Amino acid sequence: MDAQGRGRADDIDPADQWVLNPNTGEYEMRLGTSAPQSGVPSPRKPRPSEAAPPARSRNEAPGRSRPETPGRAVPPPRRRRGAPQEPLPGRRGRRPAKKASKGRKVLLWTGGAMAFVLVAGSGAAYFYIEHLNDNIASVSDDGASTGGFSKDKAINILLIGTDKRTGKGNGSYGDAGSVGHADTTILLHVSKDRSNATALSIPRDLIVDVPDCPTTQEDGTQKIIPGTQQVRFNTSLGQDGRTPSCTMRTVTELTGVKPDNFMVADFNAVKTLTSAVGGVEVCVGKDLDDPDSHLKLSKGMHTIEGEQALAFVRTRHAVGFGGDLSRIGLQQQFLSALMRKLKSNDTLTSPSKMLDLAEAGTKALTVDSQLDSIGKLKDLGLELGKLNTENLTFTTTPVIDNPTEKVKATVVLNESTAPQVFDMIRNDVSFTAVKERKKKEAAAAAARLKGTKAPASEVRVRILNGGAVAGSAQETLSWLQNEEGVTKSENAGNAPAPLAKTTLEYAPDQADQARRLADLMGLSGAAMKPGESVTNDQGLPAMTLTLGKDFEGAGVSLTAPTKAPEGVQKSTADKVECAK
Repeated sequence: MDAQGRGRADDIDPADQWVLNPNTGEYEMRLGTSAPQSGVPSPRKPRPSEAAPPARSRNEAPGRSRPETPGRAVPPPRRRRGAPQEPLPGRRGRRPAKKASKGRKVLLWTGGAMAFVLVAGSGAAYFYIEHLNDNIASVSDDGASTGGFSKDKAINILLIGTDKRTGKGNGSYGDAGSVGHADTTILLHVSKDRSNATALSIPRDLIVDVPDCPTTQEDGTQKIIPGTQQVRFNTSLGQDGRTPSCTMRTVTELTGVKPDNFMVADFNAVKTLTSAVGGVEVCVGKDLDDPDSHLKLSKGMHTIEGEQALAFVRTRHAVGFGGDLSRIGLQQQFLSALMRKLKSNDTLTSPSKMLDLAEAGTKALTVDSQLDSIGKLKDLGLELGKLNTENLTFTTTPVIDNPTEKVKATVVLNESTAPQVFDMIRNDVSFTAVKERKKKEAAAAAARLKGTKAPASEVRVRILNGGAVAGSAQETLSWLQNEEGVTKSENAGNAPAPLAKTTLEYAPDQADQARRLADLMGLSGAAMKPGESVTNDQGLPAMTLTLGKDFEGAGVSLTAPTKAPEGVQKSTADKVECAK
């Protein structure tokens, strides 16, 4: 069995154990007892000022009432913005208890995926800022983030969905008190110039090392939750009391990308958002009939919303190889369809739809403490709004079956392709190739590498440390002299100022030497800076090699990849993909 079909060990999967409760009309999770997990505070209580019965909604008939909505399940600790800490175990109410919609009883299975599209609706938030502010709940980032996104830098947002069981009547089904695991995770990278973005899915069953995680407790104190090695990625949240900040640290360890913010959305967002926009259009490449997810669609195009949309993103056995990776592909297809609908004129020109989106989005969101107001969400939404969906690429972390398992249930990184994918995100390289340098600049840089190369023994260079790890200049000097034959090289100490990128400055008559050193160091044409020579210790003209912050060690190439490796799955949000 390959990685596509893994995850079916013992034929057990939480998404396959939903049943329809005829009394409520909702899907409910019925699972056996699993390993103990940390508890979650009880549903938040309404404030005293909210104790009065809520007003009837504009669509509610007089004399009719609906059952109160159970508290939304989110990872602790959390509080309303500006509110003091509360005694354990209760949580302050986010908004008045209301006679609310169904759907709070469902499993939060793919909520994190839905957070991806919520930011598109956040641009409508300024219509009624204070009301929407009260909808938002926040969780501490525990210092795991960069401190929040910046308008003048690339943006990295971690989107998380949990397998939390919540809601009245679900206490006997599985771990009712669990804070949930990270079962759907997407790292959304938006380029610095906002011309493109990459949404990288991380499989829940990927084997990783979870680091030690400083975590804010409900009383405001800090506790370090010990890390664990060689465990499923999804245990980075919920297990042993881990919060989303621990998932953030795990992603940083895995990819080398430090997220700016995280967002968690509840599972009900699938239904509310699709209904708010009047449904989304998806393509089915064959007849689908999955009794486990209750999805039944004929081949062709369909507009789905509400419960049917929920079934679509839950289905597993009906598509692909029937494993979790196939479901990830289906969820990416759904998100692309929803993004297209969110950015369509039909949605953007409808004030009622925009208001419904802002309401549904902020009610479903739990954000980190750096992103806890509608003003910040609006700013993020405006930045993301600059994207064209044709330049938004969905891809999945490259993995293979775990070679240590006879029954394939987990996966490990594909070491031949995954590092390159992570490197592209770290270096802000577009998967859609829309961020290529202007032709004139690219041609000029490429031309610097063309031509004759001087013998290594004739290369004269002074090496400066301009931001690399201490000792890097001496390490490079030893490598060049002892392994590459560049004997006319010397360590010139520290550069006068740090550099982000390694550079090689040379005079016109040293171009052949520069090309040889660039070839040895793996320097790109952009790193080669025509300029002036300097005088070395022997009084002879020499080039200047300044090791920047991007330097990773002697002999490690400094040329970032310019395209995705062969075989890496990817799709763009503007294209209609059919489920098969």
